[in-house]
Amino acid sequence: MRLTTFAKYAWGVLFFNIFVILWGAVVRATGSGAGCGSHWPLCNGEVIPLAPRIETIVEFVHRLSSGLAFLLVLGLFLWSLRAFPKGNKIRFAAGLSFLFIITEALIGAGLVLFRWVAQDTSVARAFAIVFHLINTFILLASLVLTAWLSSGAKRAEFHGKRMIKIFLALGLVGTIILGASGALTALGDTLFPSGSLLEGIQQDFLPTAHFLIRLRVLHPTIAIIVGVYLITMAGILRLQEDDPDTLRIARLLTLGILLQLGVGFLNLFLLAPVWMQIVHLFFADLVWIILVLLFYSSLGLSYNTRL
Repeated sequence: MRLTTFAKYAWGVLFFNIFVILWGAVVRATGSGAGCGSHWPLCNGEVIPLAPRIETIVEFVHRLSSGLAFLLVLGLFLWSLRAFPKGNKIRFAAGLSFLFIITEALIGAGLVLFRWVAQDTSVARAFAIVFHLINTFILLASLVLTAWLSSGAKRAEFHGKRMIKIFLALGLVGTIILGASGALTALGDTLFPSGSLLEGIQQDFLPTAHFLIRLRVLHPTIAIIVGVYLITMAGILRLQEDDPDTLRIARLLTLGILLQLGVGFLNLFLLAPVWMQIVHLFFADLVWIILVLLFYSSLGLSYNTRL
Protein backbone atom coordinates (compact mmCIF):
# COMPACT_ATOMS: atom_id res chain seq x y z
CA MET A 1 0.00 0.00 0.00
CA ARG A 2 1.24 3.43 -0.97
CA LEU A 3 0.32 6.33 1.31
CA THR A 4 -0.88 9.58 -0.16
CA THR A 5 0.85 12.82 0.78
CA PHE A 6 -2.17 13.75 2.92
CA ALA A 7 -1.98 10.44 4.79
CA LYS A 8 1.74 10.88 5.48
CA TYR A 9 1.06 14.37 6.78
CA ALA A 10 -1.80 13.11 8.98
CA TRP A 11 0.39 10.43 10.57
CA GLY A 12 3.12 13.02 11.11
CA VAL A 13 0.66 15.35 12.86
CA LEU A 14 -0.44 12.48 15.12
CA PHE A 15 3.13 11.59 16.10
CA PHE A 16 4.02 15.22 16.77
CA ASN A 17 0.99 15.61 19.03
CA ILE A 18 2.08 12.55 20.99
CA PHE A 19 5.44 14.26 21.50
CA VAL A 20 3.66 17.41 22.74
CA ILE A 21 1.59 15.34 25.18
CA LEU A 22 4.68 13.62 26.55
CA TRP A 23 6.52 16.93 26.92
CA GLY A 24 3.49 18.27 28.76
CA ALA A 25 3.97 15.43 31.25
CA VAL A 26 7.60 16.54 31.64
CA VAL A 27 6.31 20.02 32.51
CA ARG A 28 3.98 18.61 35.17
CA ALA A 29 6.43 16.05 36.58
CA THR A 30 9.22 18.63 36.96
CA GLY A 31 6.95 21.28 38.46
CA SER A 32 7.69 23.61 35.55
CA GLY A 33 4.10 24.65 34.86
CA ALA A 34 4.71 28.03 36.46
CA GLY A 35 7.92 28.57 34.49
CA CYS A 36 6.29 31.40 32.55
CA GLY A 37 4.41 32.74 35.54
CA SER A 38 0.66 33.31 35.22
CA HIS A 39 1.10 34.88 31.78
CA TRP A 40 -0.44 33.39 28.64
CA PRO A 41 0.32 33.37 25.76
CA LEU A 42 3.32 35.50 26.76
CA CYS A 43 6.03 33.98 28.95
CA ASN A 44 6.62 36.13 32.05
CA GLY A 45 5.30 39.06 30.05
CA GLU A 46 7.79 38.49 27.20
CA VAL A 47 7.41 36.97 23.74
CA ILE A 48 10.77 35.22 24.18
CA PRO A 49 12.20 34.97 27.72
CA LEU A 50 15.64 36.59 27.73
CA ALA A 51 16.96 35.26 31.05
CA PRO A 52 15.14 31.97 31.52
CA ARG A 53 15.47 29.51 34.38
CA ILE A 54 15.36 25.78 33.59
CA GLU A 55 11.66 25.68 34.54
CA THR A 56 11.00 28.54 32.13
CA ILE A 57 12.81 26.73 29.31
CA VAL A 58 10.81 23.54 29.90
CA GLU A 59 7.50 25.42 29.93
CA PHE A 60 8.44 27.66 26.98
CA VAL A 61 9.41 24.65 24.83
CA HIS A 62 6.02 23.13 25.65
CA ARG A 63 4.25 26.31 24.58
CA LEU A 64 6.20 26.49 21.34
CA SER A 65 5.53 22.83 20.50
CA SER A 66 1.85 23.22 21.45
CA GLY A 67 1.57 26.24 19.17
CA LEU A 68 3.17 24.32 16.32
CA ALA A 69 0.82 21.39 16.98
CA PHE A 70 -2.14 23.78 16.71
CA LEU A 71 -0.92 25.07 13.35
CA LEU A 72 -0.28 21.53 12.06
CA VAL A 73 -3.80 20.42 13.00
CA LEU A 74 -5.24 23.59 11.45
CA GLY A 75 -3.32 22.75 8.27
CA LEU A 76 -4.69 19.20 8.39
CA PHE A 77 -8.25 20.49 8.65
CA LEU A 78 -7.88 23.06 5.86
CA TRP A 79 -6.20 20.48 3.62
CA SER A 80 -9.06 18.03 4.24
CA LEU A 81 -11.57 20.68 3.16
CA ARG A 82 -9.77 21.00 -0.16
CA ALA A 83 -8.97 17.33 -0.71
CA PHE A 84 -12.25 15.64 0.24
CA PRO A 85 -15.92 16.34 -0.55
CA LYS A 86 -18.50 17.50 1.97
CA GLY A 87 -19.69 14.63 4.17
CA ASN A 88 -16.47 12.65 3.79
CA LYS A 89 -15.42 10.85 7.00
CA ILE A 90 -11.82 12.05 6.70
CA ARG A 91 -13.01 15.63 6.54
CA PHE A 92 -15.20 15.06 9.60
CA ALA A 93 -12.38 13.45 11.61
CA ALA A 94 -10.01 16.29 10.71
CA GLY A 95 -12.68 18.78 11.80
CA LEU A 96 -12.98 17.04 15.16
CA SER A 97 -9.19 17.15 15.48
CA PHE A 98 -9.22 20.92 14.97
CA LEU A 99 -12.09 21.38 17.45
CA PHE A 100 -10.31 19.44 20.19
CA ILE A 101 -6.91 21.05 19.60
CA ILE A 102 -8.71 24.34 20.31
CA THR A 103 -10.18 23.03 23.57
CA GLU A 104 -6.79 21.51 24.40
CA ALA A 105 -5.20 24.95 24.10
CA LEU A 106 -7.96 26.56 26.17
CA ILE A 107 -7.55 24.02 28.99
CA GLY A 108 -3.79 24.52 28.94
CA ALA A 109 -4.27 28.30 29.09
CA GLY A 110 -6.72 27.91 31.96
CA LEU A 111 -4.23 25.88 33.98
CA VAL A 112 -1.73 28.72 33.67
CA LEU A 113 -4.08 31.68 34.14
CA PHE A 114 -5.77 30.16 37.19
CA ARG A 115 -2.37 29.06 38.52
CA TRP A 116 -3.33 25.38 38.68
CA VAL A 117 0.32 24.47 38.14
CA ALA A 118 3.55 23.81 40.03
CA GLN A 119 2.72 23.00 43.68
CA ASP A 120 -0.99 23.81 43.58
CA THR A 121 -2.96 21.04 45.35
CA SER A 122 -6.51 22.31 44.82
CA VAL A 123 -9.56 20.28 43.87
CA ALA A 124 -10.00 22.60 40.88
CA ARG A 125 -6.62 21.53 39.52
CA ALA A 126 -7.57 17.87 39.90
CA PHE A 127 -10.78 18.40 37.91
CA ALA A 128 -8.87 20.37 35.26
CA ILE A 129 -6.34 17.54 34.95
CA VAL A 130 -9.13 15.01 34.40
CA PHE A 131 -10.82 17.19 31.76
CA HIS A 132 -7.42 17.70 30.13
CA LEU A 133 -6.88 13.93 29.93
CA ILE A 134 -10.32 13.29 28.44
CA ASN A 135 -9.86 16.05 25.87
CA THR A 136 -6.40 14.70 24.96
CA PHE A 137 -7.82 11.21 24.43
CA ILE A 138 -10.55 12.53 22.14
CA LEU A 139 -7.99 14.60 20.23
CA LEU A 140 -5.78 11.53 19.73
CA ALA A 141 -8.79 9.48 18.61
CA SER A 142 -9.74 12.12 16.03
CA LEU A 143 -6.18 12.37 14.73
CA VAL A 144 -5.63 8.63 14.46
CA LEU A 145 -8.93 8.15 12.62
CA THR A 146 -7.98 10.94 10.21
CA ALA A 147 -4.66 9.23 9.51
CA TRP A 148 -6.17 5.73 9.39
CA LEU A 149 -8.99 6.62 7.01
CA SER A 150 -6.72 8.64 4.72
CA SER A 151 -4.40 5.64 4.55
CA GLY A 152 -7.10 3.66 2.78
CA ALA A 153 -9.48 2.38 5.43
CA LYS A 154 -13.13 2.54 4.51
CA ARG A 155 -15.60 3.68 7.09
CA ALA A 156 -16.94 1.14 9.55
CA GLU A 157 -20.45 -0.15 8.99
CA PHE A 158 -22.39 0.10 12.24
CA HIS A 159 -25.00 -2.50 11.34
CA GLY A 160 -25.39 -5.52 13.62
CA LYS A 161 -22.76 -6.75 16.08
CA ARG A 162 -24.65 -5.08 18.90
CA MET A 163 -22.90 -6.92 21.73
CA ILE A 164 -19.46 -6.25 20.24
CA LYS A 165 -20.27 -2.57 20.06
CA ILE A 166 -21.38 -2.57 23.69
CA PHE A 167 -18.26 -4.45 24.85
CA LEU A 168 -15.96 -2.12 22.93
CA ALA A 169 -17.80 1.00 24.11
CA LEU A 170 -17.40 -0.19 27.71
CA GLY A 171 -13.71 -0.76 27.00
CA LEU A 172 -13.34 2.80 25.75
CA VAL A 173 -15.12 4.22 28.79
CA GLY A 174 -13.06 2.03 31.13
CA THR A 175 -9.85 3.18 29.48
CA ILE A 176 -10.84 6.83 29.89
CA ILE A 177 -11.54 6.22 33.59
CA LEU A 178 -8.20 4.44 33.88
CA GLY A 179 -6.44 7.33 32.18
CA ALA A 180 -8.14 9.86 34.46
CA SER A 181 -7.11 7.92 37.57
CA GLY A 182 -3.59 7.70 36.17
CA ALA A 183 -3.45 11.45 35.62
CA LEU A 184 -4.51 12.08 39.22
CA THR A 185 -2.02 9.51 40.50
CA ALA A 186 0.79 11.13 38.52
CA LEU A 187 -0.18 14.51 39.96
CA GLY A 188 -0.19 13.06 43.47
CA ASP A 189 3.22 11.47 42.93
CA THR A 190 4.59 14.82 41.79
CA LEU A 191 3.12 16.88 44.63
CA PHE A 192 3.59 14.31 47.40
CA PRO A 193 6.64 12.16 46.57
CA SER A 194 7.43 9.19 48.81
CA GLY A 195 10.82 8.19 50.13
CA SER A 196 10.05 4.50 49.74
CA LEU A 197 7.32 2.18 48.47
CA LEU A 198 6.33 1.25 52.03
CA GLU A 199 6.10 4.91 53.02
CA GLY A 200 3.93 5.62 49.99
CA ILE A 201 1.55 2.76 50.84
CA GLN A 202 1.29 3.97 54.43
CA GLN A 203 0.50 7.49 53.22
CA ASP A 204 -2.27 6.14 50.96
CA PHE A 205 -4.27 4.86 53.92
CA LEU A 206 -3.82 7.73 56.36
CA PRO A 207 -7.24 9.29 57.10
CA THR A 208 -5.62 12.73 57.31
CA ALA A 209 -3.79 12.38 53.98
CA HIS A 210 -4.51 14.74 51.10
CA PHE A 211 -7.19 13.42 48.72
CA LEU A 212 -4.64 13.08 45.90
CA ILE A 213 -2.60 10.71 48.10
CA ARG A 214 -5.64 8.64 49.06
CA LEU A 215 -6.71 8.38 45.41
CA ARG A 216 -3.38 6.81 44.41
CA VAL A 217 -4.40 3.35 45.59
CA LEU A 218 -7.30 3.30 43.11
CA HIS A 219 -5.20 3.47 39.96
CA PRO A 220 -3.46 0.05 40.18
CA THR A 221 -6.83 -1.57 41.01
CA ILE A 222 -8.57 0.08 38.06
CA ALA A 223 -5.60 -0.81 35.82
CA ILE A 224 -5.89 -4.52 36.65
CA ILE A 225 -9.68 -4.58 36.18
CA VAL A 226 -9.65 -2.67 32.89
CA GLY A 227 -6.56 -4.51 31.64
CA VAL A 228 -8.11 -7.95 32.24
CA TYR A 229 -11.35 -6.79 30.62
CA LEU A 230 -9.61 -5.48 27.49
CA ILE A 231 -7.42 -8.58 27.13
CA THR A 232 -10.50 -10.80 27.44
CA MET A 233 -12.40 -8.66 24.94
CA ALA A 234 -9.51 -8.80 22.47
CA GLY A 235 -9.38 -12.59 22.87
CA ILE A 236 -13.10 -12.90 22.11
CA LEU A 237 -12.71 -10.73 19.03
CA ARG A 238 -9.85 -12.90 17.78
CA LEU A 239 -12.13 -15.93 18.06
CA GLN A 240 -15.11 -14.32 16.35
CA GLU A 241 -13.53 -12.14 13.67
CA ASP A 242 -11.77 -13.23 10.50
CA ASP A 243 -10.76 -9.81 9.18
CA PRO A 244 -6.93 -9.77 9.16
CA ASP A 245 -6.71 -6.09 10.16
CA THR A 246 -9.02 -6.61 13.14
CA LEU A 247 -7.05 -9.67 14.26
CA ARG A 248 -3.76 -7.82 13.96
CA ILE A 249 -5.05 -4.85 15.97
CA ALA A 250 -6.52 -7.15 18.64
CA ARG A 251 -3.14 -8.84 19.08
CA LEU A 252 -1.44 -5.45 19.30
CA LEU A 253 -3.94 -4.38 21.96
CA THR A 254 -3.18 -7.44 24.09
CA LEU A 255 0.56 -6.87 23.77
CA GLY A 256 0.18 -3.15 24.52
CA ILE A 257 -1.86 -3.78 27.66
CA LEU A 258 0.62 -6.32 29.01
CA LEU A 259 3.49 -3.92 28.39
CA GLN A 260 1.55 -1.05 29.96
CA LEU A 261 0.73 -3.07 33.08
CA GLY A 262 4.38 -4.07 33.40
CA VAL A 263 5.58 -0.50 32.96
CA GLY A 264 2.95 0.73 35.43
CA PHE A 265 4.05 -1.59 38.22
CA LEU A 266 7.70 -0.83 37.48
CA ASN A 267 6.85 2.87 37.75
CA LEU A 268 5.27 2.15 41.15
CA PHE A 269 8.28 0.26 42.49
CA LEU A 270 10.72 2.91 41.21
CA LEU A 271 8.65 5.63 42.95
CA ALA A 272 7.61 7.29 39.68
CA PRO A 273 10.78 8.97 38.38
CA VAL A 274 10.13 11.51 35.64
CA TRP A 275 11.51 9.36 32.80
CA MET A 276 9.37 6.40 33.88
CA GLN A 277 6.25 8.55 34.05
CA ILE A 278 6.87 9.56 30.43
CA VAL A 279 7.28 5.93 29.34
CA HIS A 280 4.11 5.01 31.24
CA LEU A 281 2.16 7.82 29.55
CA PHE A 282 3.49 6.83 26.13
CA PHE A 283 2.15 3.30 26.49
CA ALA A 284 -1.15 4.66 27.83
CA ASP A 285 -1.54 6.78 24.69
CA LEU A 286 -0.51 3.84 22.53
CA VAL A 287 -3.08 1.50 24.11
CA TRP A 288 -5.76 4.15 23.66
CA ILE A 289 -4.90 4.60 19.97
CA ILE A 290 -4.94 0.84 19.35
CA LEU A 291 -8.27 0.51 21.15
CA VAL A 292 -9.81 3.27 19.03
CA LEU A 293 -8.63 1.50 15.86
CA LEU A 294 -9.98 -1.82 17.15
CA PHE A 295 -13.34 -0.24 17.88
CA TYR A 296 -13.48 1.13 14.35
CA SER A 297 -12.05 -1.97 12.70
CA SER A 298 -14.22 -4.59 14.37
CA LEU A 299 -17.47 -2.91 13.32
CA GLY A 300 -17.26 -4.04 9.74
CA LEU A 301 -14.15 -2.21 8.58
CA SER A 302 -12.71 -3.18 5.24
CA TYR A 303 -9.42 -1.94 3.92
CA ASN A 304 -9.01 -0.29 0.56
CA THR A 305 -5.93 1.18 -1.04
CA ARG A 306 -8.07 3.50 -3.13
CA LEU A 307 -9.61 6.58 -1.57
